[in-house]
Amino acid sequence: MKNFLRSFVYHTAKIFKEEWKAVLIVMIASSIQAFAVNYFTLHYRFPDLGVSGIAVLTNYMFGISPNWVILTGNILLVLWAHKDLNVRFLALTVIAIMTFSTGLSVFARFPLPLPEDKFMATVIVGLLKGSAGGLLFNVGGSGGGTDIIAVAMRRRYGLEVGRFSIFINFFILALSIGVIGLESVVYGAVGLYVNGITVDSVTRTFDKRKQAIIITNIPDEVSKFINSLGKGVTRLEGKGGYTGQERPVLITLLEPRHVVMLKRFLKERDERAFVSICDASEVLGKGFKSWRSL
Repeated sequence: MKNFLRSFVYHTAKIFKEEWKAVLIVMIASSIQAFAVNYFTLHYRFPDLGVSGIAVLTNYMFGISPNWVILTGNILLVLWAHKDLNVRFLALTVIAIMTFSTGLSVFARFPLPLPEDKFMATVIVGLLKGSAGGLLFNVGGSGGGTDIIAVAMRRRYGLEVGRFSIFINFFILALSIGVIGLESVVYGAVGLYVNGITVDSVTRTFDKRKQAIIITNIPDEVSKFINSLGKGVTRLEGKGGYTGQERPVLITLLEPRHVVMLKRFLKERDERAFVSICDASEVLGKGFKSWRSL
C-alpha cells in the first residue's frame, strides 16, 4: 500500500503539471455537480443515482451529511479497485471526489433564493449535472461511484456492467419512493433524463468534427489553404472508375466553421471540384481528442 500511495502522489503531481487543463476542467465540473446537488437535489428532496443517491437518501432518513457518505463511499471504492484503475483515471477521479466533497461543504454555508416551481428545478439540476458530466467524460475523468465499479469489473472479468448499474440505480429510485414519496421521485427521474440527454449533447459538441473528402484539379492549393486553417490534410492517389484518370484525393477533418471557408475557397478556385462532407462523431489523435482521455 505504501508503494501504491507513493506512486499515486508522484503521478498525481505529474498530471497537475503536464495536464493542468484537464485537472482544471475536472475541478470545475465537480464544483458544478456539488452546486447542483446542494442547491437543488437536497433542497427539493430529489433522488439521485449511485453513491450520491445513497448519500442523499441517508441524509433524508437519518440527517447524515451527504458529504461524508460520498467521500467515504468513493474512497472505499478506490481502495477496492485501485489495482485495476489506470493511474490517470485514478488521479482525476480522486481530484473529482475531493472537489465535489469540498464543494458540498462550501455551498452549504451560502443559501441562495431558489425557484418555487419543482419542474423548473428538476430541469435546472439535470442541465447542470449533465453539462458537468459531459465535461468530465471529454477529458477522461470520472465522478467516482459506479464508474469505478464499471472500470474495475471490465478489466478484471471483461464484463460490461451497464445493466448492473441500471439495476442498482433502479433499486435506489425504488427505495426513494418510500422515503421522499412518488411525486419527488418522478420529478427526480425527469431531472435524470435531462441529465442523460445533456451529457450526450455536451460530449458530441466537444467531439464534433466534419470529415471532408475532396477531389480537385488544384490539390496543392487546397492543401495549403487547409494548412492555413491550422488543420492537417492527407493526400491519397485515386483513380477514376469510369475515366481511368489519375486523381489525387484529399482527406481532412475540420470544424464546422472551417467547412464554410473551404467551400467558399473551392467555389472561387475550382468550381468543378468534388467534395463530400460528413459528420465525424469522435476524432482521436494529435490536434484533436487526446488518447490519454480514454
